[in-house]
Amino acid sequence: MNLDAVYSELTLKTNAKVALVVLDGLGDLATREQGYMTPLEAAKTPNLDALSKDSAQGRLIPVAPGITPGSGPGHLGLFGYDPIEFQVGRGVIEALGLGLTLNAGDVAARANFCTLDAKGIVTDRRAGRIETPVCEELCALLSKKIKKVGDAEVIIKAGKGHRFVVIFRGKGLEGPLTDADPHREGLPVPTVEPVDAKSAKAKKAAKLVAEFYKAALPIIAQKKPANGFLLRGIAHQPAIPTFEERYKLRAGCIAVYPMYKGLAQLVGMTKLEGPQTIAEQFERYVAEYDNYDYFFIHYKYTDMYGEDGNFEAKKKAIEDFDAALPILLKKMPDVLAITGDHSTPCIVKGHSWHPQPVLLHSAISGSDKLDRFTETGANRGSLGILEAKYLIRLMQANGRMFDKYGA
Repeated sequence: MNLDAVYSELTLKTNAKVALVVLDGLGDLATREQGYMTPLEAAKTPNLDALSKDSAQGRLIPVAPGITPGSGPGHLGLFGYDPIEFQVGRGVIEALGLGLTLNAGDVAARANFCTLDAKGIVTDRRAGRIETPVCEELCALLSKKIKKVGDAEVIIKAGKGHRFVVIFRGKGLEGPLTDADPHREGLPVPTVEPVDAKSAKAKKAAKLVAEFYKAALPIIAQKKPANGFLLRGIAHQPAIPTFEERYKLRAGCIAVYPMYKGLAQLVGMTKLEGPQTIAEQFERYVAEYDNYDYFFIHYKYTDMYGEDGNFEAKKKAIEDFDAALPILLKKMPDVLAITGDHSTPCIVKGHSWHPQPVLLHSAISGSDKLDRFTETGANRGSLGILEAKYLIRLMQANGRMFDKYGA
C-alpha cells in the first residue's frame, strides 16, 4: 500500500474549514545588496505578526532539493499532488483557466507576446508587459487570419496582460513538446521538438507549431512592441484524480489570473469568479464560507515584482496583502496556511529552488513563539523543512480529519 492510500483510509469527513493562501513567489534571499533582508522581513506586517504568535512555521521544498519549479508543479505540490508524478503542461492549465474546454487530443500552449529585433532575437520576453486590451486586439487579428494549420483547427484566446493561449485541435496529436521560448533575452525563438522523440503524434504537433509560427509572425511583424510570441508548456490534458476524491473536501478557488484558475479547475475546484484585488478576494471568501470546505486563495504580485527584481515593490505587495488580511480573519478558518508556491528572489529575477516559508495556524498547531512570519523565523519553526506535497496532510491533521493509524 502506498502512502496516499494510507491517508485515504484514515481520512474522516468533518465540518472543518480549511484555507490555503498563496503569495506567489513569496520566498526570497537575504543578500548584502538588500541589507541582508528579504522583502518579507523588510515589510511592515502587523497582521501577519499577530497571527504568527499563535502559529507554527517552517519551510517547504516545492518539488525536490535543487529543482526550480514552474507555477504548475509549485501549486500541484501545495494541493498534495506529487509534481513529479503528476506532470501537467502549462498550456493546459492556462486554457482551463480561461474557461476553454479541452477535448481528447487537443494540444494547448501558453503564450507570451514578445519583442523581436530584425534578426529574430528576443529583446523583451513580455513585450513591455502590454495591457490586456492590446493583447485582445492582437489575438483577434491572429484568430481572424489563422483558422487552421495543416489539418488542425487553431483556437486563440487572450489572457491578462501579454499572455494568451493557443490550442491545436485535430486528429493524432499529443504533447509534450519543448518550449518555443529561450527563457531569456538575447536568443532566438527555438524550434519545438517532441519530448518523446518516438511519438508520431508529438512529431505531428511539433510540425503544426512550426507552421503556425510561419503563418502568424508576418501578421504581427509591424506591431511594436509585440511583434513576436513565445509558446511554452505545450501539452495535452492528462488524467488526474479530483481534489474531492482525494481529500473529501469541497474546494473553491479565488484567483485573478487564468493560470491559477486553470490549476484549480484541473483538480476539480470550483472557480469563484469576479474578485480582482486581494481585499475583494478575501471578501468573497467570507461570502462563500458556508459553501465550501477548502479555499485556495491566490495572490500574484509578490511573484511579479520578484521577477522584475524590484525589492521595494515586492515589499509593498506584501504590505498590501497584510493590510487586507483582517477581512479573512473575520471568518477565521479552522486551519489556515499562508505560504508561496516557490521562491522568486529579487536577486535571481525568476523562480528558484530555495524553500519557501510557510505559516500554519489552527487550534492545535501550537505556537513556535515567533513574533514575525519571515524566512529567518521559519527556519526555527517546528514544521521544519518538508516537501510541499505534505502541507495538505498537515492541514488535514490540524483539522482533525484523520483517524488513528494502527492499534
